[in-house]
Amino acid sequence: MTARIANPLALAALALVFERPMHPYEMAAILKQRHKHESIKLRYGSLYAVIDLLTARGLIEPVETSRGGRRPERTTYKLTSPGRECLREWMHDLLSKPAKEFPQFEAGLCLLPVLPPDETVTLLRDRAIRLTETIAQVKLQLATIAGQKMPDMDGPEAQLPPPLLGRKFPAIFLVESEYRLALLSAELDFVNDLVRRITEEGWGPVELWRDMQAKCENDYRERAGQADHAVRASERPELLGSSKQ
Repeated sequence: MTARIANPLALAALALVFERPMHPYEMAAILKQRHKHESIKLRYGSLYAVIDLLTARGLIEPVETSRGGRRPERTTYKLTSPGRECLREWMHDLLSKPAKEFPQFEAGLCLLPVLPPDETVTLLRDRAIRLTETIAQVKLQLATIAGQKMPDMDGPEAQLPPPLLGRKFPAIFLVESEYRLALLSAELDFVNDLVRRITEEGWGPVELWRDMQAKCENDYRERAGQADHAVRASERPELLGSSKQ
């Protein structure tokens, strides 16, 4: 099989044309209407680049090109047999094989000694506030979407599969938001507990952490001061002479 494209937007495009043939503008509109752009980064330029790549790989192919009114020409694409196989294998891998990812927060945690403990605690408490706000927003969004009907989400002109007509938004289309909510809640619990351990238990140990950070900070300032003096001396030679006396 052709090497897989490492771009979740390509996977979304394959999934959409598995549902039915459609043009890129329609793909982008459906991703937004269904809130999939909150899980898969969506940019129009990137989407068209992905479509070109999928076409070049033979995973999708154009069906027709049409023009409506003053709108530019729109090419409708359909899924090919190799594209369907790629879609299935990609989904199998994503769902069954945990992958090592590199979250930015994890990167920050592994470099905690850069900041002093007190400053870190303040920042973590700020993060906890933001996480709490985000969790509330996601819960509200889930409750709102769950109460809507599919035509309300995709628009009255959308071509919904017959099993979805007249139905409320099925839970299967909200599972990524439930996953995100679970991750946010787990992260909030972790952050709150980390703050507690630092402030109440001296986790780190906090004194070692404070001493290491202070030494690095002092050493840096000393090096920076020496570098500044050298620059000033190079600009004013008399300073260099006076420093030798």
